Amino acid sequence: MDGISEAVGRVVSLVAAIFAGLIIYDIFMRYVMVSPTPWGFDVTKMLYGFYFIMLGGYALRHQAHVNVDLVTSKLGRATRRWVEIAGYIIFFLPFALVFATQSWVFALRSLAQGEKTYGAVQLPVYPLKIAMAVAAALLLLQGLAELFKLILRRTDHLEPMEPMDVR
Repeated sequence: MDGISEAVGRVVSLVAAIFAGLIIYDIFMRYVMVSPTPWGFDVTKMLYGFYFIMLGGYALRHQAHVNVDLVTSKLGRATRRWVEIAGYIIFFLPFALVFATQSWVFALRSLAQGEKTYGAVQLPVYPLKIAMAVAAALLLLQGLAELFKLILRRTDHLEPMEPMDVR
């Protein structure tokens, strides 16, 4: 799963370049050519949503999600390991499972309806909602991988650390 999250993260990071290019193009058209694009805002908003949601599994793989390091930084390695295992079981897995199942329902409904944005340009919404469902499944799978790493003692991020240590 680590390899899949890494590959998805690297591919999706290319969206940032496309996203930046579209914003620059839209700004150029708006202020230099005095001819704003009717689609620029909606497309960049959707690309940002895609970029943000798809990187959840990648961020989890690199321990970049919000954590309670302030509390756990004083704990020893074994205690931190058990606290993290409990956190995954009690908090992460139920949330991720609900997120994954409900986002699939959300995406399938959007696809069946052919959902589109409203406004000057009507863009399809269902590709973004399908991406959200895929991202939720990837996040759930990466969370399971992180839990198994903790159970099998294959983690290197559990060393005692100073408060506010950024790894």
